[in-house]
This record gives sequence, structure tokens and C-alpha cells, in this order.
Amino acid sequence: MSTSSVSKKRLVLEIRGKAKISCDLKRHLSPRTVGIILRSLPLEGHAHQLGSSIFYFETSIDSGIERSRSEFKKGDVAFLPSTGSICFFAGDLASGKTMTPIGRLGENADALKDVKPGDVFCIYEDAA
Repeated sequence: MSTSSVSKKRLVLEIRGKAKISCDLKRHLSPRTVGIILRSLPLEGHAHQLGSSIFYFETSIDSGIERSRSEFKKGDVAFLPSTGSICFFAGDLASGKTMTPIGRLGENADALKDVKPGDVFCIYEDAA
């Protein structure tokens, strides 16, 4: 049985050579942005860290802000339109930047804390 549905798409966030984290993109959070991201898969880029709670990688995706928020919980996934970045939250945070919420990380989200400069994030469809 598939773990994906019309409103939720199961993906894999891979920290190349280190870990794989399940990741659900949820269309109901931001339908336009999630649709653009899904049509752009697979995506990859160098991992960056902002503070102790935000890990992200830049993409070439161009989508404006949609249903913006500035407060996020551990495990949230968001899109930062100003840089085209997909952001992953390793802790609760009230950010100074407004972002588009797009999904949630699965049970292995703590693997983000092992990300180092130069690591590569890959996000792709779960083949299972």
C-alpha cells in the first residue's frame, strides 16, 4: 500500500553518505509551492545551517510566498522564497523570516544535528 495520497507525498531527504529521513510534503499547507517542488524532483544541494535550528539547501525553484508563517516546530519543512531554499527545522523556532510551510520530517529528524558544512542534501520520491 502506498504511503502517498493526493494531499500528501512521501519523499526521502538524504544527507548523502550519512542518513535518510522520511519527509512528507503536504499539498494542503501550500498547494502551489508543493506542486512546483514535486514537479522539480529530484533536488539536491549543499547543506547550510542557520543558527542551531535551521538546515537548508538552495534550489532554482521560483515561487512566491504562500500561506506565510514565521513560527515553526521541530520537524517542520518550509520553503524560503527569497533564496529558493528548502528548510528543515531541528528545533522549535520563531524566525525573523516568513516562510511557506510545506511539510514534516519523519521519525529520524534528529539526524539533522550531524550535518556538517559540505554535506549534500538530496530530496527525492520514496521508491518503496
